[in-house]
Amino acid sequence: MSKVTNILLVGVGGQGIILASKILSAGLIDVGYDVKMSEVHGMAQRGGSVTTQVRYGDEVYSPIIGKGQADIIVAFEKMEAMRWIEYVRLDGKLVINDYSIPSVPILTGEADYPEGIIEELKDRIDTTVINAVNVAREIGNVKTQNIVMLGALVEAINLDEVKWEDVIRDQVKDKFVDINLKAFDKGRELLK
Repeated sequence: MSKVTNILLVGVGGQGIILASKILSAGLIDVGYDVKMSEVHGMAQRGGSVTTQVRYGDEVYSPIIGKGQADIIVAFEKMEAMRWIEYVRLDGKLVINDYSIPSVPILTGEADYPEGIIEELKDRIDTTVINAVNVAREIGNVKTQNIVMLGALVEAINLDEVKWEDVIRDQVKDKFVDINLKAFDKGRELLK
């Protein structure tokens, strides 16, 4: 049986998770992997949870990752990391964006944003914390945080065989290529 790598990207609608997953999938396909991708974005336009599952290897039969099967979770938002942590393997990794997006109950005062999320996650799993939002702001466009996170993911799992610059050029609009390439490189630097 061939090895299949399972990647789960989680966050909130509007964070660019689906674009990051499409770039990731395109890059993996370009170097010859069988790739399956699944996305769930039910209430994403209302600030709800968004997840994508990317599985790749020599032969992949299903796009779905079961609990305890993800090799890595890339969390674009802290509370979403906690929500999905049961999907990572015990020896898996978590790359988390130190960023909070309050849900509607929190915004209306019905609930409080949980404290100590990062500390709890670090106690449970191999966790790398970055601040993709600040990096994206520094390079000039906060919307590139998704590509910062993608760069961090690529570095975390050593996906060097892909020509990422070419893939990003193919997947984003021409006017945004340069800033996205910068964001990708910064994301990789954060994990070196």
